[in-house]
Amino acid sequence: MKLISAVLFCSLGCLGADPRLVFTKAFPGSLPPYVSISVEKTGDLQYKESPTDDQPVKAKLSESEVNALFALAEKLDFFKTPLESGLKVANTGKKTFRYEPESGPPTESTFNYSTMIPAQQLLDRFEQLSSTEQAYLKLDRAVHFDKLGVNDALADIESLWLHKQLAAPAQFVPLLTRIAGRESFMHLVRERAARLKDQFTGAVGQTAVSAEGKTQ
Repeated sequence: MKLISAVLFCSLGCLGADPRLVFTKAFPGSLPPYVSISVEKTGDLQYKESPTDDQPVKAKLSESEVNALFALAEKLDFFKTPLESGLKVANTGKKTFRYEPESGPPTESTFNYSTMIPAQQLLDRFEQLSSTEQAYLKLDRAVHFDKLGVNDALADIESLWLHKQLAAPAQFVPLLTRIAGRESFMHLVRERAARLKDQFTGAVGQTAVSAEGKTQ
């Protein structure tokens, strides 16, 4: 009986978690001064602006977005070697790439500036994710506490969308639906929210169809 219990315990407790990439940036004096983004191989994303934040923003990345992130991490040997250039450049914040595999110890590298092209590309992608989640938080706060600021928040989101820098657009749809359907918001704001909602819903639908086609 003890042997069976031990086997069951190991089957539950010894299973590795999904591989995960974690990006953190600490830059006192900037807004926000701290950012943490974790992305699992499943596409689950969590965004924090404090190390002690127990209610992170959650989103779901597309398969193509996740594959691009992990492919760049692989090019960097999953951060087993230093990324810091050592060059005397301006301080742009303490940045850390961390890889947590399905099993085995995590690997990470901290840097201010890297000359490695894959590292620069991965940093750009995480900065885009950060901008997206900051735009989401700005809209969410405006909806709840500053109705006059909603249009500005929508403008930021639309700018990211037009420049192809908005990630996981599906996360915005519930908020956009709420704005579009409430007369307490200005007509112009409701129209803008409805337009963005339709665009984001359409994009998500196309991604799903594309993914389904690949699996057939």
